[in-house]
Amino acid sequence: MAIKKTGDLTLVKKINTAIVLEAVLRHAPLSRAQISELTGLNKATVSSLVQDLIDRHLVIDIGPGESSGGRKPNMLLFHARAGYAVGIDLGVNYIRGILTDLEGKVIVERTLPLHTQQQDKVINQLIACIEGLKTAIPTSPYGLVGIGIGVPGIINDEGTILFAPNLSWSDVPLRAMIEEQFGVPVMIDNEANAGAQGEQKYGAGRGIATQIYVSIGIGIGSGIILDKELYKGASGFSGELGHLSIEAGGKPCRCGNHGCWELYASENALLAQAQAASLGFDDLDSLLEAAEKGNADVIALFKGIGEWIGVGIANIVNIFNPDVVIIGNRMRRAEAWIRESIAESVERRALAYHRGQLRILYAELGDKSAVRGAAHYAISAFLVKMKDS
Repeated sequence: MAIKKTGDLTLVKKINTAIVLEAVLRHAPLSRAQISELTGLNKATVSSLVQDLIDRHLVIDIGPGESSGGRKPNMLLFHARAGYAVGIDLGVNYIRGILTDLEGKVIVERTLPLHTQQQDKVINQLIACIEGLKTAIPTSPYGLVGIGIGVPGIINDEGTILFAPNLSWSDVPLRAMIEEQFGVPVMIDNEANAGAQGEQKYGAGRGIATQIYVSIGIGIGSGIILDKELYKGASGFSGELGHLSIEAGGKPCRCGNHGCWELYASENALLAQAQAASLGFDDLDSLLEAAEKGNADVIALFKGIGEWIGVGIANIVNIFNPDVVIIGNRMRRAEAWIRESIAESVERRALAYHRGQLRILYAELGDKSAVRGAAHYAISAFLVKMKDS
């Protein structure tokens, strides 16, 4: 009986510690008395648990705050610089990496071009990017707490890339490789899921219950947030909306299907159309620059891509009836030239009841939604571990 009681007390302490830490994370700066009021825990328990968190370098006492009468209470903050996380957005033609503190504030950012999809070479560049970010970590109690990576492909629970058609990769145990290299927990997810989490936590999706993040780069992916939770489907592979069939008997796709949405509405589709029209521009940056200078042919090209983007978004709206659709990744930079044609296409194609309260937003984090979301994965895993220890 005594053994059971000890076990129960240990579990209760873990639960109460998690409650106190969550209160600090959500409401700081706040006093011990305020934590007691928020959580319902008695003041003696709160004081003991707060001291444990201070001893573990997770909470800091910043001294007296304002008094509402009587002695000034000491205020508490989460110790955001107790450790650091690395976030990586592994694109088809780039690697973007950031180092953040435990509140997600970006400390260092690096972007490297990728000129190959050869697996060994890309992974070597990925490791070099992480190494570079790691060297920028200031002295701290926990150092590097974890790494989050967003990848344009289908990822299983073990962090293996099962299939990444635009990288031409399959069965790559990326999490195991990176954990072996760095000795810290590694979280791997589809980059669109990471982007959805980034926008929900730090960007345009804050406080919105039902949202679909559409990542439009070389291909198209999506992250689905339903009732404020990321929806991953029965096998964990949901969100491959870039492979919606929008043209029966259409162009062949690397996924094995024909007529996939991303073949008509992605950055790759834009570049293919620019080449076919002999416009003399071979990358997104040069096309954006030409549009800014008023090149009518390029502006018309963006308008046409916007029409196709709207086709897919109309399907999304009819299926999910979301509060918002957020357009992110590299194509978000073309907002000025695609916004109108997307809106017109959705207006024509989506059911009136479904689009009645719909808003189409553009990622507040710009190109950085996925990399911020990836870092958030690593931070969240660390905090779960701390709450459970």
